[in-house]
Amino acid sequence: MQRIGIVSATFSTVCCFLGGGCSRAPVHAAAQEAKPAAAAPPAVLGAGARIVRATGVVQAVRTLTVRVPQIAQVSGRSPQLTLTALVPNGSAVKKDDILVEFDQTAQIDDAREAQSLLDQLQHQLDEKRALVNSDSVKRLALVKEAEADLGKAELQLRKGPVLSELDKRRNEVRAAAARDRLASLRKSHELRVKAEGASVRVLELKSDRQKLVVARLKSNIDSLTIHAPHDGMAALESVFRSGSMGPSQVGDQVWPNQPIVRVFDPSAMVVEIQVNEPDVAALGSMARATVHLDAYPSVAFEANLESASPVATGGLESPVKSFLGRFRIEQRDPRLLPDLSASLEIEIPAAASRGKASL
Repeated sequence: MQRIGIVSATFSTVCCFLGGGCSRAPVHAAAQEAKPAAAAPPAVLGAGARIVRATGVVQAVRTLTVRVPQIAQVSGRSPQLTLTALVPNGSAVKKDDILVEFDQTAQIDDAREAQSLLDQLQHQLDEKRALVNSDSVKRLALVKEAEADLGKAELQLRKGPVLSELDKRRNEVRAAAARDRLASLRKSHELRVKAEGASVRVLELKSDRQKLVVARLKSNIDSLTIHAPHDGMAALESVFRSGSMGPSQVGDQVWPNQPIVRVFDPSAMVVEIQVNEPDVAALGSMARATVHLDAYPSVAFEANLESASPVATGGLESPVKSFLGRFRIEQRDPRLLPDLSASLEIEIPAAASRGKASL
């Protein structure tokens, strides 16, 4: 009887163990079914849709980089310019506000000297024209006098029948001399008119060239003051100065074509990204994305596809190709600044995924 009781107790223990295992098995299965649902994407995604992640850089739609002007060199001065005024970094600017000013002392001195030389050439030109007109009037008077002498000589020739042979020969010689003198004066007048016209033209060309120099110097002076092309925000560019990278400061000596400040319109911002070939479906029409800024992880923005490159590009001798895409951010926020790193979550609808898979 004692052996039977032990066997029955063991049997009941095994049954309890099996029963407990059978009762816990559905709980474990339910937990396995609930785990994927909690880790699934948000409910806004359609059935079969997937997310493509990409990285890019925030850029402004309307932006302009202000560079050091390349002034016209009319003297042997150094092309370097000195900053005398600079807009503060991150300040809001209006159209035609002064952004950058450079030292104008050297240009103003050159402009004054050039204007003085131009005035001198103008006086020389006026004096030369007056002298030419005076000489021309004198020569024409001599021509008129020679024509009168020739007319008198020809009149004396008409008296030939009533004059002696000696007087007749004398009148013929006088008429020939008057005729030669008139021809010489006329030829001399024509040659002198050409020579004087050439000398006047030389002075006119010198004056015109000097006018161009004065105009260039005035243009240089105007270009040394740069105004804002549109409303927006100013951001100073980083340049190499004093052995390190940093923004330019008032008093710095800068070289032509060196970037100084960038003006961008913060009301319209985009994100430029590169998408790999397997994820090209993310650049389909009506694509939308959620933008996260690395500098502000808790902030998210909505964006839609604005443009996409139809041709894949890659690095030199690199087999990896990518497509360029541009997403416009719908919201406006002061934290949206150019050159910020951003990550995008692009939703690919199920239809696009199936179309890509069929291809």
